[in-house]
Amino acid sequence: MAYTALKEMKERNQHFFNDNAGPVEPEKHYSEDDYGLKALALCFLHERCQGLCFDDEITAREKLENKYYGTSLFPNQIPYNMQMDINRLCLERELEKFIDSGVTEDAYTIYYCYLEMFFGHYGKSKKMVELLSEFESNASSLLMKHRDHYSHSVYVFALGLAIYQSNENYRNTFKKFYGFDTDCLNKIEDHKAANCFLKYWGLTSLFHDIGYPFELPFEQVLSYYEVAGSKRGKGSMYLAYRDVDATIMLSEEAKNHFKKLYGRSFETVEQLFAYCTAEKLADKYDFTEEYILKKIYDKPRSPESFGYYMDHAYFSASRLYREIENSVGIDKINEKHLDALTAILLHNSLYKFAIAYYKSENPKDPLAMETHPLAYLLMLCDELQCWDRTAYGRNSRTELHPMSVEFDFNNNSIQAVYYYDKQEQEKIDEFEVEYHKWEETGECGKAPRLKAYSDMAEKEQRFTTDIEKIVDTGNIPLTITVDTREVDYKSKHTYLSTSNFLHLYDFAVALNARYSYQGKEKDIEEEILEKQFEQLSLEYQLSNINQAKNFSKYLDAIDCFYTDRPVDYEMILAFTDEQMAVFAPMEHERWMNEHISMGWTNGDLYETVVLPQEFIKNYQDEETARKALREQLRMHKLVMKGKPTKEQVHKHYDLLAEKEKEKDFEPFNSMLKLIKKFDGLRIYKIY
Repeated sequence: MAYTALKEMKERNQHFFNDNAGPVEPEKHYSEDDYGLKALALCFLHERCQGLCFDDEITAREKLENKYYGTSLFPNQIPYNMQMDINRLCLERELEKFIDSGVTEDAYTIYYCYLEMFFGHYGKSKKMVELLSEFESNASSLLMKHRDHYSHSVYVFALGLAIYQSNENYRNTFKKFYGFDTDCLNKIEDHKAANCFLKYWGLTSLFHDIGYPFELPFEQVLSYYEVAGSKRGKGSMYLAYRDVDATIMLSEEAKNHFKKLYGRSFETVEQLFAYCTAEKLADKYDFTEEYILKKIYDKPRSPESFGYYMDHAYFSASRLYREIENSVGIDKINEKHLDALTAILLHNSLYKFAIAYYKSENPKDPLAMETHPLAYLLMLCDELQCWDRTAYGRNSRTELHPMSVEFDFNNNSIQAVYYYDKQEQEKIDEFEVEYHKWEETGECGKAPRLKAYSDMAEKEQRFTTDIEKIVDTGNIPLTITVDTREVDYKSKHTYLSTSNFLHLYDFAVALNARYSYQGKEKDIEEEILEKQFEQLSLEYQLSNINQAKNFSKYLDAIDCFYTDRPVDYEMILAFTDEQMAVFAPMEHERWMNEHISMGWTNGDLYETVVLPQEFIKNYQDEETARKALREQLRMHKLVMKGKPTKEQVHKHYDLLAEKEKEKDFEPFNSMLKLIKKFDGLRIYKIY
């Protein structure tokens, strides 16, 4: 059993109760002979990450004190390591949803899982995640070129997991670099290495573009001049940042910590980044620490030195450092954190144009994976992830970009087929006619272009050769082909309600409070609601978040939508019984599918079994003990057996007692009042 803490609880429950007691083995939602992106990413989480975030000290305390320190619906209901196993299963299931849909709402839950698992809790870092969503959706359409970075970053994350899972060369390089045994028979060491990779690759990939809010205003100003026909360069009006000390100065505590870590003094994050970058790359690429420090220093202050471009990677790295310092704690920052930060710093333009000069006549060698494994993987995956990205900028919306991709990671290689929208076939045919004419006339002048299709389809294979100039693909051979297919928009489940990450979190907090504060919405403070929400386990928090994500779907079914903008439609102040009767079965279906996916089984053993007195004593009273047993068994009397169809779930809902039905619809009006109070959202009727 890949989820070992769940297995231990199962064995304990079978000893005390009966042979059919759970929890059950979480189902694999992939085939082991599938070498595609989704299967490998899920397999990595399911099988290779055993023991993720386990704590031997807490386990020892639990045995000594005969008490559990893990949280489920309430604190101290389950063993701590069991909670960690469930957290990993949450990440596995949420990543599956995202790869199936690619939508930003599903990307959001990956960020949420990661921050809860590795930063302590989402609330500490929510501004970092949410503001980029606001900037991209509201400001990016003013730019000439801009594409989505939330779904992009989660795809990059998944690509890295798939490569680590499938590519023995990269896996062994990472293990060797960070001091893990490379013997594949050493399973304990293999799991430790995978867990280390997940933590620091997640940090690198998920947050590599969070600095875009600093680049977007810069690009907006220059876009104005590009619209007027001018090219960026001398004479352009541009923005530069001053007084950046607030983001880069190290505190005295940080200075002392890094002096102990590296044996020398640093005053700023820039100096720290320069040292760590030079340590890995200076000898191979023939530059000094002073040289790279000057380049880093000039990034925000002198964009004219970089072709009049502002580098979001600088701000991503410096902003993320501050977040790690505040959320994780200075005393817990180690060399691997700095490797993640310098990988982010390098990924956009610093490495390409200030170190490797990859577009010059005499470029330096591409980056080898053993030089900086995290930077190598980020640059590779960042280049590969160009499909299914929402276009915001004016030019980006008119270019032709791949809509989907199929990967085969077998044999330590990467074979990718990028698919373009079949409805764009006429545009593709026109380009190919022009390209063949250019070839037949001696290839005079510039070749015809159809970005990004031509970069992949033309004989020069510009897309592939650019990647090979950036990173050494000798140990990960890369083959790229193109094709067309019909685009499936159904997976995007798009509705009229204008959702963003801020709304999702606030919805989820209100949904959690909807039972407790019916009729008392005016008296409650938002901070209290958030604290109550944070006390839930990740599984229960995600349940509320996924309920919030489905709210758009429910409103669509009753011809309503929500927005925080003024619109000329009739506002809904409360749901009618008829409206709630429509979306209540839909909510029951969501709840059912969620519980089955997370390994909950049907039964009422937790209500009927005779409890040992010692068990009751541990929980003060029998009612509390039975609630804890339900979480330990992962059993619920309302969960259906097998894999029921939509029709079967709706029929199941119809047969529920009225008291149970009320749980799916009655408190929604209370939630509506809380959302109106705290988030400024309003719900409107379409007609």
